Amino acid sequence: MTDYPPFGPAGEEPRHAPSLARPYSWTEGRTAPVVEIAVEALVETTAAGRNEAYQSTSALAQVMELCIRPRSLMEIAALLVLPLGVVRVLVADLMEDRLVIVRDTLSDTSSWGERHDLMERVLHGLKDL
Repeated sequence: MTDYPPFGPAGEEPRHAPSLARPYSWTEGRTAPVVEIAVEALVETTAAGRNEAYQSTSALAQVMELCIRPRSLMEIAALLVLPLGVVRVLVADLMEDRLVIVRDTLSDTSSWGERHDLMERVLHGLKDL
C-alpha cells in the first residue's frame, strides 16, 4: 500500500490522503447533483457553514473547511483526492442546506474575452495543482 503525504510540496496547500471508503458511499450512491455546477465555479463557505464545519469530521465538513477561502470545484476535488462527480454531489448538498454558495464565473452574456481569460486562469490553476 502506498503512503500519501498529508501535505503537498513545501509551502503548498495540504492534501488529504485518499479515503479507504468508496467515494460514492459518501454520496449514498448518488452520482448526479440536484443542480449542475461548472468545474470552474467558485465555492465559498457561508457563516453557517463555518460553524457547522468545526462540529463535524464528515466529507461535507472537509469541503466546508477547504472553502473558507473560495475554491473552484476542480480544486476541491484535487485537494480531497475525490472524483469530480462526488464533489459535485457534495457541494450541491451543501448548497441546498445554505452552507456554501457557488459563484459561476461566466454568464450567458459573457464576451469572448471573458471566456478566454477564464480558460487561461483554469490552465494556470491546473499547472499549479
